[in-house]
Amino acid sequence: MITVLVADDQAMIRAGFAALLGAQPDVQVVGEAADGLEAVTAARDLRPDVVLMDVRMPNLDGLEATRRIASTRHGTKVLILTTFDIDDYVYAALRSGASGYLLKDAPPDDLITAVRVVARGDALLAPSVTRRLIEEFAARRPADERDALRLNALTGRELDVLRLLASGLANAEIAERLTIAEETVKSHVGRIFAKLGLRDRAQAVVLAYESGLVTAGSHPPGARRAPGLRP
Repeated sequence: MITVLVADDQAMIRAGFAALLGAQPDVQVVGEAADGLEAVTAARDLRPDVVLMDVRMPNLDGLEATRRIASTRHGTKVLILTTFDIDDYVYAALRSGASGYLLKDAPPDDLITAVRVVARGDALLAPSVTRRLIEEFAARRPADERDALRLNALTGRELDVLRLLASGLANAEIAERLTIAEETVKSHVGRIFAKLGLRDRAQAVVLAYESGLVTAGSHPPGARRAPGLRP
């Protein structure tokens, strides 16, 4: 059973999300929050698997609430929900530990799928903004030398996997591109996360851009633009 906390300052939207998710056999909505402060408190007390987090809320915005929830290390994942296609807050939230980003006008089935994807530890970003969001905001800042130095902990093969992961390729596609087994790719991804202190694929993609390992508009040979991040 996946436990979910819904955080949004509009009561009707909270009720709608809660009703939609509560109707699923594998999802239980354990609480609601009307602002960021309530979301942080409820996440601490209830320790849900996933928090649906609105970006712009009173008292404490979704960005800071996400950072505080991610810093607790309780294993709670944050899925950002917003009406904004491109938003500085969303990019900052991904850097702060959010595991996903979905637009509020997405079909109901997409929201249900997103909760399941994030709950199992994968990352998901709205199909229309996956690379565009990261490329646009990462391009505003020079490559971070500290992040580049962190990559020294990776082997050559792990760097190859990270580049392909950042291009949006799934594990099976990375395996095909590198001519290795999919289980080997999973092992490499796990070691990359452990060495770099990353929570999930979303943070790995952000780090790949901010370190300069991958640049806006670049694509590893054989990689294709993916509509969203996948496991």
